Amino acid sequence: MKTRNDALAAAEASAIVAATAGPLVDATDPPAGAASARETGPASRDSDPSAAVTLPVARAFAEQLLVGHHLDTGEPAWSHAEGVADILRVLGAVEPLQAAAYLVYAADFLQEPGPIIERRFGRSFSQLVELTRRLVQVQRAAREAGLEDQDRALQTERVRKMLLAFSRDLRVVLLRLASRLQTLRWYAAQRKPCPPVLALESREVFAALANRLGIGQVKWELEDLAFRLLEPEHYHAIARRLDQTRSARELAVDFVRHQLAGELRRAGIEADVAGRPKHLYSIWKKMRGKQLAFEQVLDVRAMRVIVADVQACYAALAAVHARYPQVAGEFDDYIARPKPNGYQSLHTVVRGDDGLPVEVQIRTAQMHAHAEQGVAAHWAYKEAGTKGYAGVHADALAAERLAQARKAVMQQLLAWERDLSAPEGQRHADDRIYVLTPQSTVVDLPEGATPVDFAYSLHTDLGHRCRGAKVDGVLVPLNTPLRNGQTVEVVAAKEGGPSLDWLNAELGYLRSPRSRSKVRAWFNAQQLQQTMARGREAIERLLQREGRTAVKHDDLAAQLGFKDAEALFEVVGKDEVSLRQVEAVLRPATPEEGAARGVLLRRSKAGDSGVLVVGVESLLTNLARCCRPAPPDAISGFVTRGKGVAIHRQGCSNFLHLAQRTPDRVIPVAWGMAAEAVYPVDVAVEAIDRQGLLRDISDVFTREKVNVTGVKTSSVRDRGQARAWMTFTVEVANASRLSQVLRQVSAVQGVQQARRR
Repeated sequence: MKTRNDALAAAEASAIVAATAGPLVDATDPPAGAASARETGPASRDSDPSAAVTLPVARAFAEQLLVGHHLDTGEPAWSHAEGVADILRVLGAVEPLQAAAYLVYAADFLQEPGPIIERRFGRSFSQLVELTRRLVQVQRAAREAGLEDQDRALQTERVRKMLLAFSRDLRVVLLRLASRLQTLRWYAAQRKPCPPVLALESREVFAALANRLGIGQVKWELEDLAFRLLEPEHYHAIARRLDQTRSARELAVDFVRHQLAGELRRAGIEADVAGRPKHLYSIWKKMRGKQLAFEQVLDVRAMRVIVADVQACYAALAAVHARYPQVAGEFDDYIARPKPNGYQSLHTVVRGDDGLPVEVQIRTAQMHAHAEQGVAAHWAYKEAGTKGYAGVHADALAAERLAQARKAVMQQLLAWERDLSAPEGQRHADDRIYVLTPQSTVVDLPEGATPVDFAYSLHTDLGHRCRGAKVDGVLVPLNTPLRNGQTVEVVAAKEGGPSLDWLNAELGYLRSPRSRSKVRAWFNAQQLQQTMARGREAIERLLQREGRTAVKHDDLAAQLGFKDAEALFEVVGKDEVSLRQVEAVLRPATPEEGAARGVLLRRSKAGDSGVLVVGVESLLTNLARCCRPAPPDAISGFVTRGKGVAIHRQGCSNFLHLAQRTPDRVIPVAWGMAAEAVYPVDVAVEAIDRQGLLRDISDVFTREKVNVTGVKTSSVRDRGQARAWMTFTVEVANASRLSQVLRQVSAVQGVQQARRR
C-alpha cells in the first residue's frame, strides 16, 4: 500500500538536508557568561549531585542564563520558567520538579547541557531535561511543518502518540502541561494573536491529556484560553452575557449558598459550600452541541459541596433533594461509576426558589483534590524510584503507594491512547517511536526501527538508494535503532538498489515488515529481469539457428499460447517450456510428416469442418467451442441465426438445452472424409504445482506429436499446498488418439487428473 508518507516526502526523496534539533529560544548561541562543561567543573566523586538540588539553587542557576532572552513564542524565557514552576507548585508538585522547570529552559543556553546538568544536578535531572527538550522540539516542528489540513491532522495525531511515547515519566507530562498553560496565559495577558495551530494543539492534545489524567483545573483553563484565542467573538459574547447578569447572579448564588449550607447544618452534615467557577468553553460546547440558548444552560449557576466521606455525600444529596425540586434526567452518580480518568462526584440539578436551575456537585475533599489536580494529587513523585531526588529513601508503604500510583497513571495514559487511536492502531505507545525528517515531518515507525526503515517509510525509491544516515547531525550505522524525537537525514546514492544483507535478521537493518517486503520485491524484480533475459537469449539463438530471425517475438508467443513475448521469455528462462516446443512451431512439416504426426497442415476454413449435413450440400458448419467435437464423437447440428450450423457433441449440455427449447432447429450431421482436417480439443489438467510442471506436460505433447495452440494456467494455495489448474487446447485428427496422450500426461509427477473437457 502506498501511504501518505510517500506523498508527503516526495520532495525529500531526491535529497535531504541535515537539520538538527534547534534551541527552544530565538538566540542560537549561549549568552555571554553561559556555562560550559569546563567552567562548571565536575561534582565531587564522593557526593551525590541530587543531594545538592534545591529550588533556590536551580532557580539561581537558570536566572543568569535566561534573563534577557525569549522563547520562540516571543515570551521572556525567565518569566516563562517562573510561571511554569508556579503552576507546578499550585498542582502540588514537590520542589525538585519545580526546579526541573528552570533547568529545562536553562539547558538551551549551555554548550553541553547533558554533561553539565548531570554533573551539577544528577542523572535523573539530565534525563528529564533531555526528554522534555526533545518533546518540545517535536511539537514545535509539527506546528511549523506547513502541511495541508488533512496532513496536519495526521501530524497532530502523531504528536499525540509521541507525547504518549514520552509519557513514561510523568514529570515530562506535567512539565509540558504547565509550560503550555503558561504560554496561553501569556498570549491572553499580552492580548497578542496566538498562532491558531498552537491554540488548537493546546485544546485537542494538551487539554485532552489533562482531562484523561484528571487534572481538571489545567484542563478547563487550557480549554477556556484556547477558546478565547481561537474564537474570540464567541468567547467575548458569552463573557459579556455572564457580566451582564453578574451582580444579579452573584446575589442569587450567594443566597442559594447560604440557604444550602444552613439546610446541611440542620441535617447534621458538616460541609464546605462554595460557588463553582464558570468555564466558558463548557458553556459554549453545551450551547452549540445541544442547540441551547444561553438561558437554557443549566450549570451557569452552580454549587460545590465538600464533605468528609462518601456516606456524607449521599446524605447531603438527600438533603438537597428534600429542599429543592429536582430537574428530571439531570442526575449522575460518578462515585458509584467513576469516569475513565478516575473522577468521582455526585452531580444533580435542582430548581431554586426563583425557579431557575442550579447545578450541585457533591464530593469528598479527596475527590475534589483528584478532580482539580488528578494524578498530581496522589502521584508520589517525591521519590525517583526507591531514592528520592534529594537522596531520601522511601519506606515500604510509600514504595507501595508509588507503585500503585504509577500503575494507575499508565492505565490512564494507555486508555487515552486507545481513545485516540485509529481502528488499525490498537498497539500501545511503547510499540511505536516517532522521529523527525529535516523538514519537520513526524514519522511513525515500529520500536527498534532503523534509518533504513525510516528511508522506506518516506519513499520506496529513497529506501532502495539509502547508503548512509545522520541522526541529530551525527553519522550512524544503518542498523542503529532510532529513538523518539530524533531528527534523521538519509544519505542516498543517485541510483542503485538495496543490499541483500538488509534481509538478514541477525544484522538488524530492518525492523518494519513493510520495509522488508519492499526489499524482497526489489530482489524478486531483479530475478525476474534476469530470468527473462535468459529466455530472450535462448529464443533469439534458436531463431538464428533456424534462420527465422524475421519472426516477431510477439507472434511466436501468440502461436505458443502466451499473452506476449515477455511471458514467453519468462517461462523459457525458468525452463518451464522446452525449446523443442518452439522448434515445432518454427519448422514447417512435410505432408508425410504431417500425416504421421497428425500436425495441422492447413487450417480449416469456415465451412471446411469436415462435417456433412445429411441431405444438404455446401451448408456452412462450425464446430461449437463449448464442447469442441472431433471424430469419432457422436455429433448433432443446430441451425443458428446467421452463422450456419453449429456442430455439438450429442452429450453437450448447451446443445441439450437448445434442443429442448427449439427442437425443430436440430438437424442430423455426420463426419466427412476430410483427411487433412484437424480439430481443436481442450484438455484439463489438475496437479500439485511445482517448478517445471508446465515444461514437463508440454514435453509430453511434443513427444506425442500433438500440436498445442493455447495454454491457460492458474495456481492457488490451498491448506498450505499450491495447486495448479491448466487447460491445453490441442489439435488432433481423431479424438480417440487422446486416450494415449492423457495417460502420458497423468504419469507426469504431480499430475492428479488429466481429462478431455
